[in-house]
Amino acid sequence: MTGQTQRNIYLDKNFDRFVAQLSEWLAIPSISTLSENREDVRRAAEWVEKRLLEIGFAEPRIVPTAGHPLVYAEWHIDDRQPTLLLYGHYDVQPVDPLAEWLSPPFEPTVRDGNIYCRGACDDKGQVMIVLAALEAWVKTEGTLPVNVKILLEGEEEAGGDSIAEYVRKNPNLLKADAVLICDTHMVSPEQPSLVTGLRGILYTEITVTGAKTDLHSGSYGGVAPNPLHAICVLISRLKGEDGVIAIPELAANIPIPSATEKQFWLRDSLHIEAALHAEMGVEHCVGEKNYPALERIGLRPTLEVHGIKGGFTGEGAKTVIPAQATAKVSMRLPANLDPHTVFGWLEKAVSTDMPNGYRVRITNLHAGKGVAINPDNPFIRAAADALAAEYGVQPIFMREGGSIPIAALFAEVLRIPLVLMGFGLPDDTVHAPNEKFSLSQFRKGMKTVADYLARIRNSGI
Repeated sequence: MTGQTQRNIYLDKNFDRFVAQLSEWLAIPSISTLSENREDVRRAAEWVEKRLLEIGFAEPRIVPTAGHPLVYAEWHIDDRQPTLLLYGHYDVQPVDPLAEWLSPPFEPTVRDGNIYCRGACDDKGQVMIVLAALEAWVKTEGTLPVNVKILLEGEEEAGGDSIAEYVRKNPNLLKADAVLICDTHMVSPEQPSLVTGLRGILYTEITVTGAKTDLHSGSYGGVAPNPLHAICVLISRLKGEDGVIAIPELAANIPIPSATEKQFWLRDSLHIEAALHAEMGVEHCVGEKNYPALERIGLRPTLEVHGIKGGFTGEGAKTVIPAQATAKVSMRLPANLDPHTVFGWLEKAVSTDMPNGYRVRITNLHAGKGVAINPDNPFIRAAADALAAEYGVQPIFMREGGSIPIAALFAEVLRIPLVLMGFGLPDDTVHAPNEKFSLSQFRKGMKTVADYLARIRNSGI
């Protein structure tokens, strides 16, 4: 019986326990962006610290920060073996709109082969995949196959300022040969993938002010400035109905994809665009029609409005012209662009496009760079082999539209390869109501990561 077979048997035998442990962790409402959940975020950190002790890590520790804590642990076996840095996050998104959840967002519920809960896929479930794989090695072999460092954060959904500062201050502590991040998704349950690109993010708040106070729409309608209307006009000028973002500097700095990648997007042999239609429940995709859907997701910049606040939205009627309106607006950016530079371009465009008669203020709430990954390195090849062994088909390499700012920082500060091997699925409704994680993916992910650890040991990397 091979070592991998023994590990797979161990993972299968203990699978229900792993699901129960995940459920226990998921039940902690570790929403990093809400001050009322600050202690819950701390409890989630303490939970995973305890879990690392149970696996066998000698001195896992909670690292205090100005924000939410980090969790760090390491296991050193041999200087001749490679060192793998494992990253994940234990904080989660808010749950609004609550009424759309079919089961309470922090009461983990298993149905139809999935576990439903906020954080199930992003990222507690995927962190648990890695922890289970490590446990399988320790319980069947008595140790790990390679040197391991673990760094988990509680602010990924809130900008990640604390971990960014920690990484910049501790490059020697975090020195490794590669970083494994399980916080992405694959094409489908049958088609695994490895991510070779992440877009950067710029998250802003735009506040428009008109009169000094709210006004009666009968007495002042027709002459009073209406910030809600103005902010809608502004946004429509920043991005038109055709999906084109009207920021000249941005348009001049979008990278040109390779001919091979462009053909992959145009052919769409995996029918990803059709899958997107089904997942979203729409008949067609919106946006820049001159670019295929996969290019719009993987490479092109975006400008999205996440919410507009102002005036009266309660039950009944109140004829008020609000004095102020605020919009939350984010941009996803190609990896070659510095989001702080783009913020300057956006500030200029807001100033230019703002209707007359209003005061406007734009604030950079948080930002992170994207990353482009060269797949031609042994750590990624080992990941591809592990995925192929478990899924029975070679993974594809593709860009991911989302952002993991810490990935770019790892590449910049530590200068080591990134392996973005996630097990989420496109329909996991991450950041939305009824977030889920496939239990089949949970099981396969554990086995894949356990196999991956063996491959980087045995390869002599």
